[in-house]
Amino acid sequence: MKETEAALMFDLHSHTTASDGMLTPDALVARAVEQQVDVLAITDHDTVDGVNAAREAIEQASLPLHLVSGVEMSTLWENQEIHIVGLNIDIGHPALTAFLQHQQGLRHQRARDIAARLEKARIPGAWEGALRYAGQGAITRGHFARFLVEDGRANSMADVFRHYLARGKTGYVPAQWCTIEQAIHVIHLAGGQAVIAHPGRYRLSAKWLKRLLAHFSEAGGDAMEIAQCQQAPGERQQLALYARQFSLRASQGSDFHQPCAWIELGRRLALPEGVIPVWQDWAWAKHIKRAV
Repeated sequence: MKETEAALMFDLHSHTTASDGMLTPDALVARAVEQQVDVLAITDHDTVDGVNAAREAIEQASLPLHLVSGVEMSTLWENQEIHIVGLNIDIGHPALTAFLQHQQGLRHQRARDIAARLEKARIPGAWEGALRYAGQGAITRGHFARFLVEDGRANSMADVFRHYLARGKTGYVPAQWCTIEQAIHVIHLAGGQAVIAHPGRYRLSAKWLKRLLAHFSEAGGDAMEIAQCQQAPGERQQLALYARQFSLRASQGSDFHQPCAWIELGRRLALPEGVIPVWQDWAWAKHIKRAV
């Protein structure tokens, strides 16, 4: 291989079997290299259990990939579930460890409650089915969705969320997550940067999205995701405008969970001009050169 000055490909949002991803940490990093990703963040839901395994796989195979230690935290704001990504965190920091253990306890109880509601609705075996998909990872609604598709209750995971797990539906259980302020605080304690994940997916009006971003910025948030694999026309430019308006840096990520036709590691990820990349001050990133 030779080195080139071509721009590095950053994918700063991905998942493994430590939460609701379909690939193991070692399979994920191997796929990232295949997709020509240079810098990958593993950001599993409320757990960092996949990070060390991924780092070991990179070292053992001498993969040309830099791994960013990350996490995706579930929070509540105005009765809306908002996800906050932490990047470059110290995964062994005591405050982070305690915080994630508490979050996982909330996640486990919610999963139990979802299973009970489905059982009451004459859908047996949901707990066991979700656990089977979760394996040793943190259990999520995505695992219930996979079980319900397997059980013939819906044709796709999207259908499951619409008909079973959305607000007001059979298996819906309100979340009891931490606040945005608490997530930002613990990310900062662990030496990381707090990034609001996929702001275009919360189905908020422009007015409410700006309220969310203002709240996040005022609480000390650092950045927001602007570029994803799939976005509505003009969304990326609009989010870039908001980033400048609320003094937030810009991040990008596929939110990869599994190989599929429309979401892939590193696909169509590029920041618009006029924003400050979240990685601009990462000293180590300035010394990486793309291998081709």
